[in-house]
Amino acid sequence: MNKQQVSIIGVPTDYGQTRRGVDMGPSAIRYAGVVERLEAIGHEVHDQGDILVSHKHDSKEVDKQLLNLEEVIDISTTLGNQVHEVLEQKKFPLVFGGDHSIAIGTLAGLGEHFQNLGVIWFDAHADLNTPETTPSGNIHGMPLAVSIGLGHERLVQIRNYAPKVKPENVIIIGARSVDPGERELIRQQGIKVYTMHEIDRLGMTRVMEDAIAYLQERKVDGVHLSLDLDGLDPLYTPGVGTPVPGGITYRESHLAMEMLQESGMLTSAEFVEVNPILDEKNKTADVAVALIGSLFGETLV
Repeated sequence: MNKQQVSIIGVPTDYGQTRRGVDMGPSAIRYAGVVERLEAIGHEVHDQGDILVSHKHDSKEVDKQLLNLEEVIDISTTLGNQVHEVLEQKKFPLVFGGDHSIAIGTLAGLGEHFQNLGVIWFDAHADLNTPETTPSGNIHGMPLAVSIGLGHERLVQIRNYAPKVKPENVIIIGARSVDPGERELIRQQGIKVYTMHEIDRLGMTRVMEDAIAYLQERKVDGVHLSLDLDGLDPLYTPGVGTPVPGGITYRESHLAMEMLQESGMLTSAEFVEVNPILDEKNKTADVAVALIGSLFGETLV
């Protein structure tokens, strides 16, 4: 495979939800040996460290339907600017969360560099809630909606443009917990979704073949992978804040990463929602690093 210059950006934030500990996710992934793994494959790794995140949790809530709005805006703006700079340097952005609200910033930094970006959203959840539909007010349930141009104007307009991705260029894989408002939005926006029903029925090989072919037909000029570790079954990734039983298996996940790597379409990636406090001996971070290995071309022989 082609060797790449990979820039790692850590985003130690838990402001997108209410369970403490996920801010330690970037440290857990590094501790599990991600840099060494990528270098062993042959890539040149530039670890830019973590962006600065305040952890005071003293925000005055302006809107109970958007918890920690100001903090999420600040973090997303900083991350978006840094991802933009990485792409300007012709490097591959690899972002570690933190909760899934960081995708707002990642995609904000990507969109200006691509005319027709595709997104694979590997997740148990659709993350398509808006302030009107959210059952919790947690912004980690909204990043995909924000990125297609729906939601609070200040989130939508980070880096002063919207949408960051066309809804018809989004593919959700592994969904099994979708709120009523999200289901309606999926229908309205024409978002392609492979739930666990499709994965069970078709198999991961067929799902990934179809997903890759669909993005090729859409003539995307780049593909971003946004992988929430709760997309896997909690048997393999216990250290996540919103586990949902009946998820993707360890082997199916590796197959998906391998097929995405073989497609040659991937241009950026993020891995989110690793929570060491909820984990078992860093098991979830170890899985994340193993999947990153497959995504970047690691082979057995």
